[in-house]
Amino acid sequence: MSKAFTKEQEGDSEDSADLDARQGLPAGSKNYITPAGARRLQEELGRLKHKERPEVVNTVAWAAGNGDRSENGDYIYGKKRLREIDRRIRFLSKRLEFAEVVDPLKSSCDHVRFGATVTIVDEDDRKRTYSIVGVDEVDVAKGRISWASPLARALLKAKEGDVVTFQSPKGVQEIELLKIEYRELP
Repeated sequence: MSKAFTKEQEGDSEDSADLDARQGLPAGSKNYITPAGARRLQEELGRLKHKERPEVVNTVAWAAGNGDRSENGDYIYGKKRLREIDRRIRFLSKRLEFAEVVDPLKSSCDHVRFGATVTIVDEDDRKRTYSIVGVDEVDVAKGRISWASPLARALLKAKEGDVVTFQSPKGVQEIELLKIEYRELP
């Protein structure tokens, strides 16, 4: 059968790479990211391209020279790891291509926008502080939530003193916005 009529493997086409790079983003939206987040993605991409991938290529080349590849664990694992690295490199490259870097320090609004660090109080009088960041920067332990999350979407355009509601896993919740800051996020 001609190759023209065979099904392409998932992830092999440029279109699927574009779709993967848009994963986690609302339809038709941009991939907003802070300068620190973009820097971390670029560092990871550089490490994969210039350190990890060459090391794995050397290991695979060495293992291939050892004879029978069908039972060669170094060769089999190395080829698998190489595919994983290449997939991540494609993903990061596309993600950075779609990225729009937004510096929170260049924003001085009286309302919540991307990059804002907000302090809220919930219905149980618990104060919490969150920074609204890109989908690739989420770290709940550090108080970083995606701009696409229900909480951040409810807070966008709110001003200090506003009470907003949002849909959480617990149901509809009401929170009060106490403070808005725009600062550098490490």
